[in-house]
Amino acid sequence: MEKDPASRLARQIEFIFEVDKLKDIFRQTLTSRSRRAENDAEHSWHLCLCVIVLAEHANVPSLDVLRVLKMLIVHDLVEIDAGDTFAYDTARMADQHAREAVAAERIFGLLPSDQAKEFRALWDEFEDRKTPEARFASAVDRFQPMLLNCRTEGAAWRRHGVTHDRVLARNAHVADGAKPLWEYAVRMVQEAVDAGHLAPKPNT
Repeated sequence: MEKDPASRLARQIEFIFEVDKLKDIFRQTLTSRSRRAENDAEHSWHLCLCVIVLAEHANVPSLDVLRVLKMLIVHDLVEIDAGDTFAYDTARMADQHAREAVAAERIFGLLPSDQAKEFRALWDEFEDRKTPEARFASAVDRFQPMLLNCRTEGAAWRRHGVTHDRVLARNAHVADGAKPLWEYAVRMVQEAVDAGHLAPKPNT
């Protein structure tokens, strides 16, 4: 920990200013009302609210909700450098983790060393999905885009030619964190298919 409080505060303020850039990282998912692209800061806020509302549906009842919220607040900060990677872009997904790990080093490294270590540990925990908190955080992170896609007539799915089977395969680990959310998502996605908002699995 820095011995000079003024130096520590200066680093913290620079980090806070740097991560304001998250507001300008746009996702493929659309907002429900204006149908514009959702930005990463909005996504992070929405995920945190989802956790507070939906924590009772986690597979583990004694969940550390504050730790889940911390993970979700810091997880997408790496996209300031690495950019948003669309979930169904297989080419970009191939090196996503490597790109984001480099970004994590730079962005979290702006903080004083103890906070940099804490934030990086939270990011790694989310990525590894080994703890109940990380599995629930990841479940909510996957559920929220499905919800918005279903409620915006599958606009992003249709734009990219995504099919029902790919949505289920990509998001199946929602069940590892919250089985009720996954069961709801499966029904919701099928309703999108029935409404013509999501293409069914192609004939093979």
